[in-house]
Amino acid sequence: MFYLTKFIMDKKPFFSIIIPTYNRRQFLKIAVDSVLKQTYPHYELIIVDDGSNDSTKKLIKNYKNPKLNYYYQENKGPASARNLGITKAKGKFICFLDSDDRFRTDKLIISYKYIKKNPDYKIFHSKEIWYRNGKLLSQKKEHKKPDGFIFENAARLCSVSISTAVIKKDIFSQIGNFDQNLLACEDYDFWLRATSQYPVCLIPETLTIKEGGHKDQQSKKYPALDKFRIYALDKILQTKNLKKEQYQTAYQQLQNKCLIYIKGATLRKKTKEAKKYRNLLNKYEKLYR
Repeated sequence: MFYLTKFIMDKKPFFSIIIPTYNRRQFLKIAVDSVLKQTYPHYELIIVDDGSNDSTKKLIKNYKNPKLNYYYQENKGPASARNLGITKAKGKFICFLDSDDRFRTDKLIISYKYIKKNPDYKIFHSKEIWYRNGKLLSQKKEHKKPDGFIFENAARLCSVSISTAVIKKDIFSQIGNFDQNLLACEDYDFWLRATSQYPVCLIPETLTIKEGGHKDQQSKKYPALDKFRIYALDKILQTKNLKKEQYQTAYQQLQNKCLIYIKGATLRKKTKEAKKYRNLLNKYEKLYR
């Protein structure tokens, strides 16, 4: 086959799969095994251990697979862990997999075929299945996976799940890596930047299975996630790289999220927090006068 011949010639993986992890030993084996069982062979697996103090390192040492590369760093957060994986990646396309999720065994071969059929696209994503505490979750209409120029979708909610994404590596050199100032929603910030410049190709198949409901999820560690989204929206508005429609979309979402956050901060009597976001809104309102 063509792709096999080409791989032998350049001796580089086509895909780099990056799994960032922190004290997820009980889930990590399932994620790793789902990658190592892929039917498409031309990939490397990069595990970035973000300072785990459980038995993660011991688990990885039990694998004797040359495709697996393990890196350890002091705890710096998921954005930093993903960025380290990007710097180590040798593949033309990068896939991310959260350590509590897993791939279908044909994830890579199906993605490869779509990449070859759609050479003008640099970003792909697919459908996914959600479980919470072992129970299948039904998805709402707003979670329907978008296709094409999806900046409006990305600004409203994180419409591309990071565990479904397949991204051409050169994108990161053009728009930057994940923002390490963000302790959560670093993927929301990335997708704002990416979808403002690139269309997204939807692979209309379910290739990722997501597991939720456990205590160490980011949404439980940081319940006020809109604070991080507001930061990302403010940042991209300041770049002045958006088209007029995109700017209006981002501003509207900033306004909506600020008003919600201000209401919550006021109810919790966090007056300084409420004032901070009122001032942010006032800054943009002056621009529109």
